Amino acid sequence: MRISGTMSMRAAAAAAAALVLLTACGNGGGDSGGDKGGNSGKQALRGGAPTPDPTRIPDVGDRLQSQIPDQSRQVVAVYGKGVNSADATVVLYTKQGKAWERTHSWTAHNGKRGWTTSHHQGDKRSPVGVYTLSDAGGVLPDPGARLPYTASGSFAAPHYWPKSHWTDFNYVIAIDYNRVKGASPLDQTRPEGQSKGGSIWLHMDHGSGTSACVSLSKSGMEYLLKNLDPKLHPVVVMGDKAHLAA
Repeated sequence: MRISGTMSMRAAAAAAAALVLLTACGNGGGDSGGDKGGNSGKQALRGGAPTPDPTRIPDVGDRLQSQIPDQSRQVVAVYGKGVNSADATVVLYTKQGKAWERTHSWTAHNGKRGWTTSHHQGDKRSPVGVYTLSDAGGVLPDPGARLPYTASGSFAAPHYWPKSHWTDFNYVIAIDYNRVKGASPLDQTRPEGQSKGGSIWLHMDHGSGTSACVSLSKSGMEYLLKNLDPKLHPVVVMGDKAHLAA
């Protein structure tokens, strides 16, 4: 009887882990801050040519710019190529004084069907918006992350997925879309309901679009994990070019 009970517990744990992975990165707010300036985010030179305003995140319009919390000093900007494109660029900005400085950038991917301002479970689109970054984890041991890090084999992608996807969740950073901050990225609590989706993560790239997450290289994930500092209140600003500029 003891052996049977142990086997039952293991089976239940395995089923729970499988459920997490089936919904991870396929379902999908952010804090709001003060006004960050005028519509264009640019200043005119004497000759009339605009120059970027260093106090704003480049190519982000008033709607999302105003949602970046005043206390945030790190922004991960995800610049999607187009509303229906899976191609993106990730840029880390760090605030020095009042100016945002471009720290690093990486080629990336987002949802395989592009972007949406009304994400729902299974739409294969990444949610446009500003979201806090509070928790991290992955299959691999903690590489020296500043964010709370949960190392667990439960992150492992199922091996019936294409082999190119097996390492997707070796490193992940949870995007705080419809989730509980301070919990492991594996936590399935959905404060806004299951239909709104969840488990939207930054994770390792497999070379093409995701279910709704944002993916970048292993070296990029390691860099973010080692440098995103909860004391600097990091957020992600993400969307296609048109929605970002609105």
